[in-house]
Amino acid sequence: MKDILVTGGAGFIGSHFIEYLLQTTELRVTNVDVLTYAGNLRNLDFELPDHRYRFFQEDIHQMSEEVFDRTYDCIVNFAAETHVDRSIEEAEPFLHTNILGTFQLIQKVMEGKARKLLQVSTDEVYGSLDEGEAAFTESHPLMANNPYSASKASADLLVRSYFQTYKLPLLITRCSNNYGPKQHPEKLIPKTIEKAMRNEAIPIYGEGKNIRDWLYVEDHCRAIYSVMQAGQPGEVYNIGGHCEKSNLEIVNMILEYLGKSKTLITFVPDRLGHDFHYAMNWTKVHEALGWEPRVSFEEGIAKTIEWTLEKTMNRN
Repeated sequence: MKDILVTGGAGFIGSHFIEYLLQTTELRVTNVDVLTYAGNLRNLDFELPDHRYRFFQEDIHQMSEEVFDRTYDCIVNFAAETHVDRSIEEAEPFLHTNILGTFQLIQKVMEGKARKLLQVSTDEVYGSLDEGEAAFTESHPLMANNPYSASKASADLLVRSYFQTYKLPLLITRCSNNYGPKQHPEKLIPKTIEKAMRNEAIPIYGEGKNIRDWLYVEDHCRAIYSVMQAGQPGEVYNIGGHCEKSNLEIVNMILEYLGKSKTLITFVPDRLGHDFHYAMNWTKVHEALGWEPRVSFEEGIAKTIEWTLEKTMNRN
């Protein structure tokens, strides 16, 4: 491989993936991002070699000919609306970007402008686990329960259909909840850290018992790179952190690390369509490609908190 197109590369995971590629490989990276509220070029705050990196501020629906002045070895699609609460308030942007945007990228592979596409998806397409139910495998049915996850499941089905119909070299990864530096503060962990630092009330939905499988963002990037390099077309690969914790556990750990009082916790009415439990079985990607998570939650959350503290000090 020589040339990679990363869509949504100014977002949280996409920017980490670009950093991973530029620091560990000799690949040339083109980054396309429309720069919505969740995409920020400040996320790319590392050395960007001029001869191996370029950026276009464009919508994936209408990418210019200049972007496709070369044939890409792979498109890695991070471009997505991702926040469940926002999808409940207004679903249309999620349908536009997550479904129609993915369709446009598939078309680029159809046209020969890229040799393959890796669709970065989510565990939320599987719905919610019942108490005592085993972790999601790749054969688990898609049972999306909110507009965000429905839009991602729809995109996954589009990808599958074009592999089945046209035998296009398309792959899907589905990851558990990511965390780490540079995540947008609308998400649970950065929101909790920032509010705790300011001694503000920290809202938790319901009783805080909802469980997620947490994955440090750098581990996710390594997994995506492995699938990009050696994954089999038409296959789905689940990527998990082997780290199931309730929302309340997460918040309590952050408060303890920062030496803050648990009285900051404020329970608020549960959100609509709130899935109770996610967990990912990542046996397939481990056995096929040798990937496994390396960063423990204790190590990862410490890195995340310390990064936030340093960012706040520099800002002040």
